[in-house]
Amino acid sequence: MGDRRHRWHRGTVPEGISAEELERLADLQRELAAKVIECPLTRPPRFVAGADVHLRNDIAIAVAVLQETLDQPMDDQDVRPLPLREVERVTVRTQIAFPYIPGFLSFREAPALLEAIRGLSRPPDLLVLDGQGRAHPRGCGLASHVGVLLDLPTIGAAKSRLYGRYQEPPNERGAWSPLIADGTVIGATLRTRPNTKPLIVSVGHRITLAEAILWTLRLSRYRLPEPTRWAHRYAKEAVAALR
Repeated sequence: MGDRRHRWHRGTVPEGISAEELERLADLQRELAAKVIECPLTRPPRFVAGADVHLRNDIAIAVAVLQETLDQPMDDQDVRPLPLREVERVTVRTQIAFPYIPGFLSFREAPALLEAIRGLSRPPDLLVLDGQGRAHPRGCGLASHVGVLLDLPTIGAAKSRLYGRYQEPPNERGAWSPLIADGTVIGATLRTRPNTKPLIVSVGHRITLAEAILWTLRLSRYRLPEPTRWAHRYAKEAVAALR
């Protein structure tokens, strides 16, 4: 992929963040992108984790959920949803220190997510995040940012597209089409359930795209992978309880 540099013009930069600071952060994303490893998993994951963050005003609530797979796929092409058991849940509350800027979500949400995931009693064999991995203008979305910092096998399974183009996959579970940018496949548009919008799946860290697709399906009973679906639910409930 080419170097997607951008000149930040007055009026496109949020108040409190300079164009120079944004370019510095963009350079950091490029540096992290260079550290992303795409390689096969060393073993089938037994413990999987999902994490999500919900925001209210200047408060971020992040939840990390650790689940155990109670079965293993029959073969490399088995994409049936695996039974899962919740093992542990960690909830953290932090202050938001960065504004919302498309393409820079990591700097807003990653601090809380990292604290929650690090609070788990054991590192997961696989981490799934509702965000982009490689499918990002600078090749390092939230899933890659967190995956590289934790050095964990990580999948980005986002609900919407940030970057790239694709053709709509067929309306059946397991159907997918490549997500392409600058002539390079940066992810997949994956249908996890018929009659629902597909997910944008990409490599976060230490996994291949083919494995990211397979494990997203194996962890999805509904549209979203179970680890992130439950993390989303718990974080939403925690934010609703704020007074």
